Amino acid sequence: MTTASAPRIEHHREPLGIGEPRPRLSWTLSEAPADWRQQSYAITVVRVDGEETVEVASSEQVLVPWPSRALGSRERVAVRVAVQGVDGRWSEPSADTWLETGLLRPEDWSARPVGRELDENPESDARRATLVRRGFRVDGEIARARLYATAHGLYEAEINGMRVGTDTLSPGWTVYRERLRYYTYDVTGLLHDGENALGAWLGDGWYRGRLGWRGGHRNVFGGDLSFLGQLEITYADGRRETLATDDTWKGAPSPILRSGIYDGEDHDARQEVPGWSTAGFDDSGWAPVAVRDRDPHTLVAPTGPPVRVTEDVAPIAVLTSPSGARILDFGQNLVGRVRIRVTGPRGSTVTLRTAEVLQEGEIYMRPLRSARSTDHYTLAGHSDGEEWEPRFTFHGFRYVEVDGWPGDLDADAAAGALTARVLHTDLERTGWFTCSDPLVEQLHRNVVWGMRGNFVDIPTDCPQRDERVGWTGDIQVFGPTASTLFDVSGMLSGWLRDVEADQLPDGTVPWFVPVIPTHKVWDPIRPGAAWGDVVTLLPWTLHQRFGDVGVLATQFESARRWVDKIESAAGPDRLWNEGFQLGDWLDPAAPPQDPGAGRTDRYLVATAYFARSARAVADIARVLDRSADADRYAALAAEVTAAFCAAYVKPDGTMTSDAQTAYALAIVFDLLPDSAQRARAGARLAELVRADGNRIATGFVGTPLVCDALTMTGHTDTAYDLLLERGCPSWLYQVIQGATTVWERWDALRPDGTVNPGTMTSFNHYALGAVADWLHRSVAGLAPVEPGYRRIRFAPRPGGGLTHASATQRTPYGEASISWRIEQDELHVDLVVPVGSTAELDLPGRDAEELGHGAHTRSMPLVR
Repeated sequence: MTTASAPRIEHHREPLGIGEPRPRLSWTLSEAPADWRQQSYAITVVRVDGEETVEVASSEQVLVPWPSRALGSRERVAVRVAVQGVDGRWSEPSADTWLETGLLRPEDWSARPVGRELDENPESDARRATLVRRGFRVDGEIARARLYATAHGLYEAEINGMRVGTDTLSPGWTVYRERLRYYTYDVTGLLHDGENALGAWLGDGWYRGRLGWRGGHRNVFGGDLSFLGQLEITYADGRRETLATDDTWKGAPSPILRSGIYDGEDHDARQEVPGWSTAGFDDSGWAPVAVRDRDPHTLVAPTGPPVRVTEDVAPIAVLTSPSGARILDFGQNLVGRVRIRVTGPRGSTVTLRTAEVLQEGEIYMRPLRSARSTDHYTLAGHSDGEEWEPRFTFHGFRYVEVDGWPGDLDADAAAGALTARVLHTDLERTGWFTCSDPLVEQLHRNVVWGMRGNFVDIPTDCPQRDERVGWTGDIQVFGPTASTLFDVSGMLSGWLRDVEADQLPDGTVPWFVPVIPTHKVWDPIRPGAAWGDVVTLLPWTLHQRFGDVGVLATQFESARRWVDKIESAAGPDRLWNEGFQLGDWLDPAAPPQDPGAGRTDRYLVATAYFARSARAVADIARVLDRSADADRYAALAAEVTAAFCAAYVKPDGTMTSDAQTAYALAIVFDLLPDSAQRARAGARLAELVRADGNRIATGFVGTPLVCDALTMTGHTDTAYDLLLERGCPSWLYQVIQGATTVWERWDALRPDGTVNPGTMTSFNHYALGAVADWLHRSVAGLAPVEPGYRRIRFAPRPGGGLTHASATQRTPYGEASISWRIEQDELHVDLVVPVGSTAELDLPGRDAEELGHGAHTRSMPLVR
């Protein structure tokens, strides 16, 4: 009997406090006979006033419309689904999914931001974190209790001395003036009859802490440090009481003397306030709070998961440097902070300095630029020991220099007293890859770790230096890989709303979002190819990978305005050949301090992206049944393509920029309508790769495309040569040099072991790891053909001496997988197609074959 999973609610992993009054539903199917297909579905919605079942004749099972009346604020309902096959038989109902809305209307909010009056230097980074609290009484049996919380700054809430939630760095980083995210917590189990207390820690975070390079800027979004909390208690007898932040709250300094995203955290345990968030605490010495303003229209529920600590990593070695410093090596470049368990004399201080690399045996801080990246913990002197980790900061590091440790560091580290706590947006893993080459597998692991470390509420460029901003170009090129490895649908659709909020009135898309003040090159904001195109290409990627039409509808105007802006900038000749451009950023041939000066004409890059984005808007419009828009932008794309060919393609099929990125763009963006030109471009690209000794000759723009361009034009062997090259620059050069994440520069660590002298030398950037998507789609051979993997293409292309490879994809329809191996000159392939999907199997030298759901096995002589 076919069975359906409990429905998934929008893109939420945990549908508590959602912001959608009509959430879309998805489910997967299993145990279906080979010829089974869904014909209808029936969704049951269970409310307090009864249940309703709606039957729909449809084969859809991904993000189907809400079948009932809109949900109200705070409404908690259960949903389940049953499906009918073409045989007319209905499945048993699925398990229930419980979902609950947050506060959907501005008038639902009575809370106001509250915090201490701060007497501090607004230009100082040594600013103290604060505490706010209030006692209250519970009178009766509680049915449920919810805390709706956010802050100007970062917060952690406590009730009766217990931490609320498992999230960290909340409420995250949004365009605060337009969108301040709040989270909903089930705190029923933390309350008890009688006296209770609610409190919150507050730290600067992104809201008012230092942001940006060249000294940065402070108080970018505001100068206050405030908690906004609304505790709603529903009693068993139906009463509802609300405790909201207001002028009855009190505040005090916290033991966190200094905290910043870049600089780290200083905590003096001697100044801790025992019991401050419990009912019996005497707060008579605390000061009344100041009450601030926040337009409740700007309070938004999350669309994706929060940041959490997801893994603990133990050190693999304790080193002694030439200077005598003690250094922990965690064996992995990661993002998070260090938790310590320590016993020592009162007033002694442990210092933790973090870095990604060593130079001459010492931690090397220069790549961090002005980020202090140092934590201090001053002990209270408790005889039974103390445990601490920072609250409001994070670091990118592999190595930690430990100074002032009061015990035996070697023994304590071995006993687990110092642990790296990995944090990032708590995304669900969806894509896995393996193969017979350990170096390629390590490359894939590096891509995964780099993505984890740079998805910290927003998609950042790097997690360690004085930057960590949401560069639009980085995620534009990495979007397909991100969407393969993890379910980024909710997180990135939410971030795209921030992009639109910061988009200029004329359609210009900023270089990074949220926008912060900058210097010289980046100010004023100007349109730039590949970066601004995130508003057209990332929604399309999310639609293709997750089957989400809603993100296209939400972002269409943003995408259209961007293309209209480019059209205006290019003018009647349709060539975007004026103005500031970054081109093929960080082409290895570019000078260290001029990374935009690569081998490919930056205006060729700009015009290619103009054509690609115009076509994307046409495609989006077609999906949305906006036929007039689809025709207009398709015609524009055709005009730009013709202009591109006339300006940049020579009669013999070579290009005016005889560079790998130029050919890769022309091929993958389908800018060469003539098949002979396309074949010549592919051949020339392969020649250039061989001429460069199979070493990388592309930057941010070309790198995600070059292997695809080679594969698409019949030069798969050359693509493998490029992948497997070990000399500098190459993907595997980094692996051989000991990389555990993907670097910003191909030669961030030079062959002589020294760090590249450029001021942009991060050892954790994800953009150049975009090749991982090609590993899944071409090496293993698993790719979507229709949105959400409704139709899958299995097309493995063995090569490079690999003897096996596999990919597993957790699609919206269920798990799809492929595994191939070569044994005695025979290719053996094992496949799984999820129920609800169909597939095409394209093996080398064979005609394509149609497959239905289920497991399939094929064997054939290997075609060389």
